[in-house]
Amino acid sequence: MTENRLALGAYGEEMAAAYLREQGYTLLERNFRCPLGEIDIIAKKHHDLIFVEVKTRRSTLFGLPQDAVGAHKQRQLIRSAQWYLKRPGGSRHHPRFDVIAILVRPGQMPEINHIQNAFTLAG
Repeated sequence: MTENRLALGAYGEEMAAAYLREQGYTLLERNFRCPLGEIDIIAKKHHDLIFVEVKTRRSTLFGLPQDAVGAHKQRQLIRSAQWYLKRPGGSRHHPRFDVIAILVRPGQMPEINHIQNAFTLAG
């Protein structure tokens, strides 16, 4: 991945984290890694444990940012979340999978689209 794309991804994750905090979420983990994959953000709100995938793009030339979270990526996130849930205290919460899609167009304010329950544990 190019340095430019990595910087865009990091910028998007920072924006997503700030947005979630503003919405009353408690951030538990960022860039959680396990042998099965990575989860961008793990947050909590009420009794939900939210696993968040962040996708950031500069244009819609290749589709919307959320379009990049296809079946393969969903399975990877589900497996990583199941790994996380096996940790002590993980199973006390209801798991939820959200996608935060961020569109950063030159000269415009970034657009944040928070898709709650984007997919389920069953896939």
